[in-house]
Amino acid sequence: MCNMSNERISVTNIFLQSFILSITVCTNVQTSVENGLTANFSNRFLATVPKNVPALTTILDLSHNSISEIQMSDFRSLSKIKILNLSHNLIRQLDFSVFQYNEDLEHLDLSHNILQTVSCYAVRSLRYLDLSYNNYSVLPLCSEFGTMLNLKHLGFSVKKIQKASFRFLAHLQLNSLFLDLEGLSQDDVGVLPVFNTKKLHIVSPSKSDLHVLSNLRISATESLVLSNIREEQINDLNTFLVNLNKNATLLNLTMTNIQCDWKDLVYILQTVWESSVEHFVISNGGQLEVPSTVYFNHTNTSIKSLTVKQTIFTTIHSEPTSMYRLFADMNITALTISDAGLIHMLCPFRYSHLKHLSFSNNSLTDTVFESCNNLALLESLILQRNKFKNLFRVSLMTSNMKSLKYLDMSKNSLQYRYNRNKCHWGENLVILNLASNMLSESIFKCLPPNLQILDLQSNNILTIPKDTMKLRSLEEINLASNKLADLPGCLTFESLRLLNVEMNSIVSPSSEFYHSCQNTKELKAGQNPFRCSCELRQFINLEGQGLVELVGWPGSYMCWYPEHLRGTKLKDFHVSEIFCNTTLLITVIAIATVVGAAIIFFLCFYFHIPWYLKMIWQWTRAKHRNWKNQPEAPLNSLQFHAFVSYSEHDSDWVKTVLIPNLEKEDGSIRICQHERNFVAGKSIVENIIDCIEKSYKSIFVLSPNFVQSEWCHYELYFAHHKLFREDVYGLILVLLEPIPTYIIPARYHKLKALMAKRTYLEWPKEKSKHGLFWANLRAAIQIKLPNNDEMEELWIS
Repeated sequence: MCNMSNERISVTNIFLQSFILSITVCTNVQTSVENGLTANFSNRFLATVPKNVPALTTILDLSHNSISEIQMSDFRSLSKIKILNLSHNLIRQLDFSVFQYNEDLEHLDLSHNILQTVSCYAVRSLRYLDLSYNNYSVLPLCSEFGTMLNLKHLGFSVKKIQKASFRFLAHLQLNSLFLDLEGLSQDDVGVLPVFNTKKLHIVSPSKSDLHVLSNLRISATESLVLSNIREEQINDLNTFLVNLNKNATLLNLTMTNIQCDWKDLVYILQTVWESSVEHFVISNGGQLEVPSTVYFNHTNTSIKSLTVKQTIFTTIHSEPTSMYRLFADMNITALTISDAGLIHMLCPFRYSHLKHLSFSNNSLTDTVFESCNNLALLESLILQRNKFKNLFRVSLMTSNMKSLKYLDMSKNSLQYRYNRNKCHWGENLVILNLASNMLSESIFKCLPPNLQILDLQSNNILTIPKDTMKLRSLEEINLASNKLADLPGCLTFESLRLLNVEMNSIVSPSSEFYHSCQNTKELKAGQNPFRCSCELRQFINLEGQGLVELVGWPGSYMCWYPEHLRGTKLKDFHVSEIFCNTTLLITVIAIATVVGAAIIFFLCFYFHIPWYLKMIWQWTRAKHRNWKNQPEAPLNSLQFHAFVSYSEHDSDWVKTVLIPNLEKEDGSIRICQHERNFVAGKSIVENIIDCIEKSYKSIFVLSPNFVQSEWCHYELYFAHHKLFREDVYGLILVLLEPIPTYIIPARYHKLKALMAKRTYLEWPKEKSKHGLFWANLRAAIQIKLPNNDEMEELWIS
């Protein structure tokens, strides 16, 4: 015989089996305290139970510390506690009375300590108690244990079997019992009693044989787990298995960490095959060299399911056909061979009753079950983690599996290159798992037509083609971890309820999704590089409208672009409707333009801007003509003392009073009057500008008639312009008649300002004041000008 496992399994790993068993027992407890308070002090290097545990704590974890002693005061205030984990500490002594005030305590784990003595006290609320892997030499069971009628799981270690020690368990209706016999010595081997438990887990002794199992009677046990079976214990194991034929209650048998060779394994399998066991599991069997010839009797069995995992079959020096035939011809309901190194499997020789078949994590290729017609009843086929490459050949493999509903081909190297050959799938295949392969978008041309659930996670799919075959029954599709750049539509998946596109390259959903995915109720689209823009607003509103449930919202949905928004949750991204609705934006712009134009028109009308523009245009044209016609003329030379601007209605006063009183016979003062000094041939505007610029001052005779004259407006404007350009005070206002301010046009703002400051000469009505008036006016315009001959030459030029 060969040694199948050279490494011993550690105590911790052995206990893992019992821990898994305990999870089932604790499920109801955890459910009942799910609203309670959990206090986790695991791995805190504690030497004592902490005093700061909240009084309302229902779950307390003190595992993996250095607590050596527990007292009543440690837990007295924790009246609500239901689950207490004290495993992996240094507790030497235990008095169960320390828990007498914890009336709700249901789960107590004291495994992996160094307990030597245990003082009994009935904690009647306990449902789960684990005392395994401690140092007591005598089994810590006493009469009080027989009164804990609620106890459903019990775990302890045995170093010496004394039948009297187990008598207190006879009245307990246990669901599971974990019995560690690893420390049992050859001298202490006795006979185990009958255990009244549905599930029994026995860890075999490391220093003795398995005689302890030879006479084991399990009248009520339905599930049995045997761990750490050594090579020299195989004969005792076989004796025990033979006796199982007399036990009709045992339905589930598991052997884990077993050392044997192929011959022993087949013998064990054959013995169990002929027993009442219905579900048989072999786990961690090491590596077995398979001979070329294998004999096995496939008839007369109660087994419905066989599982062989983490047991490698090697055929380096043999022909593997007999081994394949051993498993292929098993007329059972379910067969699982995983992590076994299989490179092939034969089609059953006869019509098979197999409904479930799993060959995960092997080395099977596309030739498996080629042209196999004897698996017509197969409903579930799992071939994940193998070496399949051709999806078309996989479809042909299933074409004869008329009852196949579920196929798992994940984690292979499958590819599909579209050609004229159409895929042929089993007609009843409704669930297909093709995750973690090398498939591209061509896969959508090779799918079972009646699919309901499709998993294409972790492939190389860039898009869903428009000519995809119709999958009218598809309800769920998983496209996570692909290379999709857009949220796909549902035109070919009209019944789709769940769409998973997590971890793709989706920047913004397409409009097709909103229009075609009306039946979709759940959408998983988190962890995509979303671009937060207007196009995303409708997608963000899906959750708020209640039309689609965004799974993982809002934590998994983040902005990725633009850069300044990276890391912002989509629910926190907001953008105004006006920036996203083109029609609304155009409407707002149009309204704003019309309103703005109306405002500008009103302001122009109110402030007479057209008039000012007209003045500027006239002045510019006149200046341009003068410069063009007389580019070298001394335009800034003064020829007159003053230019007189007046209304035609005031011309009599100007001609008969103003001019005669200012101009003297000696010619010392010269006045520019348009009737006598305007040059024929020039426009009126040009003459006005010339006179103003050739005059030292400009006299404006103000009256109500003046402000009603358009030409007076021109003359005042051009005089303003000269004033600002030369930076001198050249305006003289003569108020001939009072002017009410309300009749002055708004464009005469300069005139209003001057009159408000009373910087004008008012024509006095009294004759006695006329002399002073003329003296002031002459003084204002007095300046030495060239003589008359020079003036005449300049004027003519």
